[in-house]
Amino acid sequence: MFEPSGTNVRKGEPVPARLRELDPSSPRGLYGAELRRLRLAMGLSLDALAKKLHRSKAFLSDIERRETPVTPGLSEQLDAFFETDGLFLRLYPAARKDVHPDRYRRFMELDAKAERIEQYAAHVVPGLLQTPEYARSLITNGSLTASPDEGESLLIARLSRQDRFSGSGRPRYWVVLDEAVLRRPIGGRRAMVGQLKALLKAVEDRIVTLQVVPFEIGTHPTLGGSLTLLTLPNRSLVAYLEGINSAELLEDPEDAAAYERAYDLLRAAALSPKASADLIRSAIEEFSSDDPTQPLPRHPNLAQEQLQQRQRRRLPGSRRPRLHRRPRA
Repeated sequence: MFEPSGTNVRKGEPVPARLRELDPSSPRGLYGAELRRLRLAMGLSLDALAKKLHRSKAFLSDIERRETPVTPGLSEQLDAFFETDGLFLRLYPAARKDVHPDRYRRFMELDAKAERIEQYAAHVVPGLLQTPEYARSLITNGSLTASPDEGESLLIARLSRQDRFSGSGRPRYWVVLDEAVLRRPIGGRRAMVGQLKALLKAVEDRIVTLQVVPFEIGTHPTLGGSLTLLTLPNRSLVAYLEGINSAELLEDPEDAAAYERAYDLLRAAALSPKASADLIRSAIEEFSSDDPTQPLPRHPNLAQEQLQQRQRRRLPGSRRPRLHRRPRA
């Protein structure tokens, strides 16, 4: 099922000098390989097939090369066009659950293209908001095998991702932090003061909308790990789940939508951006104190907002506002 060089294409259309071979060993790879095989058997270029199916050429190319998940409705369309008697419908269930072989590489590719980034961080400040000192401490103490040179390369790569916020096409960025992120002194007290001040600066510069989930909330659906939601230019949504020694990239629309609903609930339960900024300022006061045993002070506005949140939850007949779903590709 590999596409050979010089494959027969419709007369008058240029033939690629060399086409990338496909790997049909995975469910999504087999789906893409079958699409290419049938397309070439009919003498169609990607551009010609895209026009007939009213799809984009880039989308069909990504399907063939296993670079994007198979979307609902495509299988029925392909079976009808190629008259394959349900072939793509039979391949779809397995292809739908197939994951990218290198999840982190794939996530970084999607992250670089995302128009909207939504994150929940349970343990540390997300990389897009880390200061050099904070990031260096994480890399130095978080890897048992990286050499000093490798650690410096990792640091440069991590900080370079922040360059995307300096241009006009920066993504919309929303972050929910667990309160534990503010309390853990990564890199020491001085480094934490610098990091927390950088968070406030990012909020003031409108780089990020930031909320904090206080300890008082207790359990919530995303408590077990960190979550990133990426909205891509075609309005599709992917979810990336990260644990201590594991990561999972979910490109299936239904799976990603389930985590989006969990994130919406978490965001509703978190402190408002203003109260979250007050809590960060209180944490700065703690880490700036000469007494390392001093407890984290509670800002009066923060306590008042938490009380109001609890009262709103107990109001009879109160309803959570309906969440408007963004359209999917």
